[in-house]
Amino acid sequence: MSLIPRTLAPTPVASLQEHLDLGGGRGLEVARRSDPARVIAMIEESGLRARGGAGALCGEKWRRVRAYGRGAVVRSSVIVNAAEGEPGSFKDRAILWRNPYRVLEGALIAATVVGAEDVVVATKRMHTVVNRRTNTAIEELRAAGWLEGIDVEIFEGPNEYLYGEETAMLEAIDGRPPFPRIVPPHRHGIHEVASRSCAVDEVDDVGASTVYVELAGPGSGSIGAPTLVNNVETLANVPAIVVEGPQWFRSVGTDESPGSLVCTVTGATRHHGVGEVPMGTPLSHVIESIGGGPAEGRSIKAVMGGAATPLLTADQLDTPVSNEGMARVGARLGCGGFIVFDDHDDMAAVAEGVARFLSVESCGLCVPCKEDGLALTELFGRIRRSQADDRDLAAIRDHLRTIDDGARCGLAAQYRLVLQSILDKFGAELAAHVDGTVPAASPVLVATIVDINGSRATLDESHRQKQPDWTFEARWSGKFPPERQPAAVSS
Repeated sequence: MSLIPRTLAPTPVASLQEHLDLGGGRGLEVARRSDPARVIAMIEESGLRARGGAGALCGEKWRRVRAYGRGAVVRSSVIVNAAEGEPGSFKDRAILWRNPYRVLEGALIAATVVGAEDVVVATKRMHTVVNRRTNTAIEELRAAGWLEGIDVEIFEGPNEYLYGEETAMLEAIDGRPPFPRIVPPHRHGIHEVASRSCAVDEVDDVGASTVYVELAGPGSGSIGAPTLVNNVETLANVPAIVVEGPQWFRSVGTDESPGSLVCTVTGATRHHGVGEVPMGTPLSHVIESIGGGPAEGRSIKAVMGGAATPLLTADQLDTPVSNEGMARVGARLGCGGFIVFDDHDDMAAVAEGVARFLSVESCGLCVPCKEDGLALTELFGRIRRSQADDRDLAAIRDHLRTIDDGARCGLAAQYRLVLQSILDKFGAELAAHVDGTVPAASPVLVATIVDINGSRATLDESHRQKQPDWTFEARWSGKFPPERQPAAVSS
């Protein structure tokens, strides 16, 4: 099947003027002269879902932020989540590189509608090329008078995986480590402290990290500005919806998941790449269209949607790439990043790679997440090296039962979703390592994509040296990341 160019420009748009020549700018004009409630209604009618995470309905989120912000002490903020740390995903950087003006226009429409006075494009320091491109685009918008009344800036945040979690992102923007909060940023209680929006309920008067402060209840009476966080692809869809209308947006995709999805395909395919398909396209077609299918003489064994959702097996490749299609097979659509494994890949090594990535990137505020994760890494490593026994398999199941106890974010559940699926679907392959009928396998690196240059993705090789305390020292300090921060101040 052919790819479609809705949010992913076929070739890079070189300037703001070229964006305007292609019809850009009209969405912002419509939004600025329209009733905000009408624009929100259009987003709701379109059925636009967040292109990442749980696929929440965007219109509902925008409506809540606007409603909560009316009684706020300070005005709301719009955060463009461009962190993109999920293994297997490169779509947000591809969208920003090819046309940052469309993303920024979508963010300005959102700010206009929810009553925000500033927009922050939250990227990672490691995304140097895209950061320069985005900064240049912001300066062009400023020179053209697009930013009157709204401040737009880029924030280059830490490279940690948790920085992509929206509450951890707000922590980082406020100058603190990217540790998740226990309150959604769109609710009452978000207030500007220091330089950006923070949770009043969770911040003390000396600026200690919110993770150390007990959260007040929903009825605490705090009045602050909520913050709207949407990712790059989500906002890139907004201008066309405002101009062309909800029914145009729904002309592709499914009833429950309308529109298109920008997907990344890497792993055991003929080539790697990023492409845009209608929602509901079978996964096998996505892999064929973007990745060229498996190499000659190879067959697909499994597909992993980053480190956040159960693996799909060869007999599930016709699953529609949509929120409801993935849900029917017990998986999640997430950010549309698909890592393909073929019949030469060892699933014990994949399991160890996933466990290691998550356990290193866990902040450790929820002790089971960190400690059980590190234990799982060691146990799956023993299986991969064909040094395990049945007690190790039993221990893995025990750790998976407790790993998300008291979890304040979704990372802890990811171990269970991914690793349990490997146990369930490839148990015989793991058992063969345990009984010694197959030799040790080489480790598999599970890490974020640094670049897709030509036809192959380059992974973050430095992650092999990253320690659980988030340093790159030769030896782990034995501390979790929060223990390396300034002492907590009690509330």
